[in-house]
Amino acid sequence: MRQSTTTLEVSTTCRSLIEITREVVRWAADQQIDTGMLTVFCRHTSASLLIQENAAREVRSDILDWLDRVAPEDGGWAHDDEGPDDMPAHLKAILTGVSLSIPVVNGHLALGTWQGIYLAEHRARPHRRQVVLHLIGE
Repeated sequence: MRQSTTTLEVSTTCRSLIEITREVVRWAADQQIDTGMLTVFCRHTSASLLIQENAAREVRSDILDWLDRVAPEDGGWAHDDEGPDDMPAHLKAILTGVSLSIPVVNGHLALGTWQGIYLAEHRARPHRRQVVLHLIGE
């Protein structure tokens, strides 16, 4: 059994879904593990990770719109230390999660045809986000 880890740095500009599939797939392939499990972990409480359709752009905008309706900035939140998008960003991260597990089969991530890996930036202003990758297998 072998293990490898790395950290991806993702620059964000605003509330958005940033596809990181290519970077993750490239790194995983470089590890030359045939069968295993990849963990993708976001090191933040106001950003998160999703596996979602990567063909129709409308899916991404619909997801962002839905999250804004579920956790609006004008929700009367007590926690607003960093502005009105602070608490909604935490709630959105709870809903979407900060960790993904993706099987590796025959040296490839077992993603479906239209599945992509996304970092969800829930804050309105730019950030530098860290996504930790951990691959274990043989």
